[in-house]
Amino acid sequence: MSQLADKKENSEIERIVDLDRLGNNGTAVDIVASDSERAALAKRFGFLGLPALSVVEGRLRGKVVQACVLTLDPVTQELDDAFRLVFKKDLADERDPESGEAVLSAHADSPEPLSGNLLDVGEIVAEQLSLAADPYPRRPGAKLEDVLPRPRGGGRKGAPEQRRHPFAGLAALRDKPRRGR
Repeated sequence: MSQLADKKENSEIERIVDLDRLGNNGTAVDIVASDSERAALAKRFGFLGLPALSVVEGRLRGKVVQACVLTLDPVTQELDDAFRLVFKKDLADERDPESGEAVLSAHADSPEPLSGNLLDVGEIVAEQLSLAADPYPRRPGAKLEDVLPRPRGGGRKGAPEQRRHPFAGLAALRDKPRRGR
């Protein structure tokens, strides 16, 4: 995750940190995305727009414009999300002994494996942005009934219409006498 060695192309908001130059106390990296970086991130995640994005001390702040899942109208979401990631060098992937598949930890502060000495902090920001944005944005007041097609029959009131369900034909076969038994 977020490591330069694993990447084939540059991140939309690349900020490379050389871990060998940090020392034991680390360093603060404040990120304010440029217009072109925000446009590239919006395109990557399918947002209608990304008018603002900044990260200071593990707090992602910004504004995302997405399409409403019901009406496709623009929906604006204010982002203010704190995050913390821990990396550990030479961390071996834990594997399931039977299947050989990687085992994921459910702990929030589980360290991420780190190989090499370069870390793309910008890609970490891009990943946190995708996690902070609402996966199903909905315009306030939008209801499913507003976008579904109206039932046939002009909305007549009265006796409810009997609906034929998909297994009605099987029920008829069940009640039919069998030959040869």
